[in-house]
Amino acid sequence: MARPSSRELAQNPIDFGPSHPYIAGKRNLWASMTTIDEIRDNFELLDEWDDRYRYVIELGRTLEPMPEAEHSAANKVNGCVSQVWLQKLVDRDGGAPILKYRGDSDAHIVRGLVAIVLSLYSGRTPQEILDTDAIAVFDEFGFRDHLTPQRSNGLRSMVERIKTDAKEALAEAS
Repeated sequence: MARPSSRELAQNPIDFGPSHPYIAGKRNLWASMTTIDEIRDNFELLDEWDDRYRYVIELGRTLEPMPEAEHSAANKVNGCVSQVWLQKLVDRDGGAPILKYRGDSDAHIVRGLVAIVLSLYSGRTPQEILDTDAIAVFDEFGFRDHLTPQRSNGLRSMVERIKTDAKEALAEAS
């Protein structure tokens, strides 16, 4: 069976229903988002990749909208075929800096992948970011076998950008 396009999946969202609230609606990204453990649990419940693709698209829909002014060259992630932007906010209240992100993409599935990346990294200290192996999580989800090489490269580019931000924040804190 051929893999559906992101456009087809976006036009047919999964109806998770009240008994399976996989997505709890839009949340303020700067405050909270779907956790990686919730995403992992939901992926385990979805046996078919068509359903998993739809779920990834739904995750993208939960992202807080990024202001148009933040769709800038400074926030654009290089190395992605689709356009991807990551806006960074460094919270320096208290001890170690906390890196928070807002993200967006012009492609439905990629926007969902952005949501997964942000669930791993946003709201973490630079050291936590550097200690997190996103590629292992992506492999656990099966992305290596079910994403195109271009999308996989885009995922790596997002991770590299966030890890570079973490290294810079650590250097500034020293």
